[in-house]
Amino acid sequence: MIHNTLPAYTDFARALYDTGILDDAWLDGQPRFRLQGVVLSQAQAHALRRAAERVGAVYQELMTLVWDHPAWLDEYFCLTPYQKLMWFASQGRWHGIARADLFLCTGGRVQCCEVNSDTPSGEAEAVLLNRLLAAYHGAVHDPNRRLPGAFWRMLVASHGGHQPHTVGIVYPTELTEDLSMIALYREWLEAHGCQVVLGSPYNVHACQEGVGMFGIPVDLLIRHYKTDWWGERQGVWRDAEPYPDAEPLMPQLRLLLETEYAGRVTIVNPFGAVLSQNKLSLAFMWEEQQRFSPLAQRWIKRYIPETYRFTRMSQAELLAHRQDWVLKSAYGCEGEETICGPFVSDETWSEVVTKALPSFWVCQHFFHIAPEPQGALCNHGVYLVGGKSSGFFTRLAVAATDADAVTAPTFIATRKQV
Repeated sequence: MIHNTLPAYTDFARALYDTGILDDAWLDGQPRFRLQGVVLSQAQAHALRRAAERVGAVYQELMTLVWDHPAWLDEYFCLTPYQKLMWFASQGRWHGIARADLFLCTGGRVQCCEVNSDTPSGEAEAVLLNRLLAAYHGAVHDPNRRLPGAFWRMLVASHGGHQPHTVGIVYPTELTEDLSMIALYREWLEAHGCQVVLGSPYNVHACQEGVGMFGIPVDLLIRHYKTDWWGERQGVWRDAEPYPDAEPLMPQLRLLLETEYAGRVTIVNPFGAVLSQNKLSLAFMWEEQQRFSPLAQRWIKRYIPETYRFTRMSQAELLAHRQDWVLKSAYGCEGEETICGPFVSDETWSEVVTKALPSFWVCQHFFHIAPEPQGALCNHGVYLVGGKSSGFFTRLAVAATDADAVTAPTFIATRKQV
């Protein structure tokens, strides 16, 4: 319930700019944010948090299974040589911070379409929108207030229980989408007395202490550069042009993996996320369900929509039942290379089904989302930090969550709702 009149959007944008973190309140001339927040009941928030943590536990079990069966890296997951190198060098470690994308569905179910465990984003929007707009929503709790502290404790735990002194943040400097998140991380780290160095993989070099950036040794590196970009780039379409930069970042990757293995630098998220980020993991949970513990099997059936490798499906089945399926590439993220059958035309669906390279795609059963009061479909991104739910990043869309989705603050009602 709105307690005070919401600010004018231009006034909100000015306050957002004043944070020094976010300065893009519009996208293509349209507002990026909805000022009216999504207010979850305590029961809804609990269900989403519990689902995220349980799905995270299933992923942990998956990683243990794959570590014990390395042949699956080729036979099932189709990893490239450098992707396998990342996996083995990380010794099965994959998690620091992740975001489980969850949906409240008709019938009260919670469904998880995927987990971004590689380079999860949205933290700046999640934290700052809540901070700026909480006062306009009456008796609510801000679930994102604890995200900075949880993130810091995770870094310290990853660093052997010691506070890092100099932190490097490696990200694709030519892209602007996540600059606000990088700026927020820098603010959080400097508040704990850390020196922060920003740069791309090409700014990483060897030094006497191990790894440096711009001549400054770093003892912890936050990796916000996707694992599939560090390794060999592979096309996922039959008619795709080869990537102009398809070769792996061999010198930088080798340096980081060797130095981390020697215990001279800590990397978050670990390069083992190359496996957990691969959506063939979701298919493995369904196709090889009997390999999981009884508890994990229950959670897979409860939270993960039926997902199968494209290679297990017939084109005729997919073409005849467009309304039932979603196609996802192994490493597509943030709506890219995700095609929801019910939201596209027969012509588009047919083109996707015939042009997709089956080895790099999964087919996930479509589920129906319960719209929020204003009719939008809510993607509740729940941040997992060290396996514990630590915040919400909610995006609203009329169909699939993509670049046109609008972000809204997320609050929890302070009183139980009957």
